[in-house]
Amino acid sequence: MEKLLHGLHQFQSEIHQINQDFFEHLSKGQSPEAIFITCSDSRVVPNLITTTAPGDLFVIRNAGNIVPPYGEWSGEEASIEYAINALNVKDIVVCGHSQCGAIKGLLKPEAVSNLPAVSHWLRHAQDTKQLIDEKYAGLDFDKALDIAIQENVLVQIEHLRSLPCIAKKIMKREIELHAWTYEIETGLVYIYDVVSEDFLPLVKTDAGFELKTL
Repeated sequence: MEKLLHGLHQFQSEIHQINQDFFEHLSKGQSPEAIFITCSDSRVVPNLITTTAPGDLFVIRNAGNIVPPYGEWSGEEASIEYAINALNVKDIVVCGHSQCGAIKGLLKPEAVSNLPAVSHWLRHAQDTKQLIDEKYAGLDFDKALDIAIQENVLVQIEHLRSLPCIAKKIMKREIELHAWTYEIETGLVYIYDVVSEDFLPLVKTDAGFELKTL
């Protein structure tokens, strides 16, 4: 806790004081560029990964970057509905990450058997587990985990599509959904490409940014 208190003092006395005008501007309202749905894992820092400032991202975090499907009346849906309809956000990113503890627990339920709330929460990712069990049963655990992390992002994208506030916007082409995974050890971000049906790393070229075919 001492580290947090020291950091709080440093923020107030240095960062906030130097950037007073910026924070005054922020206090008047928000207009984030995107909704960023990711895991609660402490190693995943959305603004650090994307090099964005306060006010740029509307961040929703939970174990396993999960979006419960329509009918669950979740806090995630309420936050998404607010960001879309009140703040007019037009892009939603679901970002998984390497070595995700929630997905490990999904694949090995016995590992979270003493965590009833976690076990109950992971029911929203059961489609991911079913897919891994059916198509990748022969893989070793680490490889299955990597695939499950990617597949879970796609499952959550489909859950997003089931939400009325999203479905209406998609029909009008007023919103875009993006599936990402972040590799902690390398810093690489892989983005799902609908043409190749694969997650590809983002690279910068002379012409701009593009997805690199592996």
